[in-house]
Amino acid sequence: MATLGFSMADFEVFKIEGFSERMGEIYARVRPRLLKLGDELAPELARKLHLEFFPHVAKHARRTINPPAETWCAFGPNERGYKRYAYLALCISSGGIHARVVVKSEADNRPQMAKALERKTSDLMKAFNGTALARYDKWDCAGVPKPSAVDPALFRELSSALEKKSGGIDVGVGWRLGDSLRLDRAEVLDAFNELVPLYRVCRAQA
Repeated sequence: MATLGFSMADFEVFKIEGFSERMGEIYARVRPRLLKLGDELAPELARKLHLEFFPHVAKHARRTINPPAETWCAFGPNERGYKRYAYLALCISSGGIHARVVVKSEADNRPQMAKALERKTSDLMKAFNGTALARYDKWDCAGVPKPSAVDPALFRELSSALEKKSGGIDVGVGWRLGDSLRLDRAEVLDAFNELVPLYRVCRAQA
């Protein structure tokens, strides 16, 4: 299976000092690869997960005071945009590649998502069956956050976050730099398949 096509030089651009300089290199080197991957992976995700996905590549990078930063391709249910919905995200930073489920504070129906997570906790525990997930909501874009085994407390915390006025969720799995260079599409699709139970619960409230 072909790798995602990122090279060491692509990961190094996230360490460039100066936001404008870093953004220029991300836009020139990384964004074209994400655009191509988005178009190729969206139909593969649709076939594997039996859901419709539209790819949206970020027009910017997540800004941090100092390097590193990250950028991403979001896979959501609407062709016009993604921030108002729960979405899957393939992200790249200096530390590696990440597959995540994201709900931004701009998303519609976050209180309904929160209640659905409470109702579906038992079903989600069965679906994840000990899968380890990492929290990205307070991540500094360096390395890969440490995953923890899924437990009921996680879903209570995610539900509580969604109830907040400016709250959201961002959880998933990551591959460190060495593994990211060898990462293939089948592994990414499998990761999203593991994350999809959480995504389905949130998406159903849209």
